[in-house]
Amino acid sequence: MEPLVIKKILVPVDFSPCSREAFRVALHFAKLFEADILLLHVIDTRALEALNMLGLAPPSEEKAQMHRIRRRVRLLMRGLLAMPETKGVTITRLLTEGKPFVEIARTARTEGIDLVVMGSYGGQTGDVERIFFGSTAERIVRTVNCPVLCVPLPHKVIEAAEVRETPSKPATTPRAKGRRAESKRTSASARSSKSS
Repeated sequence: MEPLVIKKILVPVDFSPCSREAFRVALHFAKLFEADILLLHVIDTRALEALNMLGLAPPSEEKAQMHRIRRRVRLLMRGLLAMPETKGVTITRLLTEGKPFVEIARTARTEGIDLVVMGSYGGQTGDVERIFFGSTAERIVRTVNCPVLCVPLPHKVIEAAEVRETPSKPATTPRAKGRRAESKRTSASARSSKSS
């Protein structure tokens, strides 16, 4: 059996916590195998078409809209490249437009990718976004001719998100504490009046 040779790693990102974690894992593999990383973001044109159909993004503003999206993506990519773990790794940024699944598969094929590392689902919130990116990951696994590593969100991040979503205790505010103390005094005075 021939040894595994990984020289090019493709990392599709949507900037969700899951894809950030996938990027961290890819950096680890890049250092381990002395490989290069292609960091890819696909601007999903289906989302823009849906906005146009709803009248929220008229076709006349499409050029300006795409310009804003591209600028935002570049800033987010710079944020990923500023991570301390990127030191010593050659990273090429790629920005394309189209359907994420099609563009990721095409890039893997044309760039001679040895490994795809991607989040198992995307989107920071909302089940619909997770379903879309999850189906993208599944299609990539079935389609590309190289190994695909799907990275889930780490348990620490999931637990932190659950803690943030848990409602706080109602008695933590000063007003609620005052009401609780007042009700204790009332019940104590009621008890003393009964005993006398």
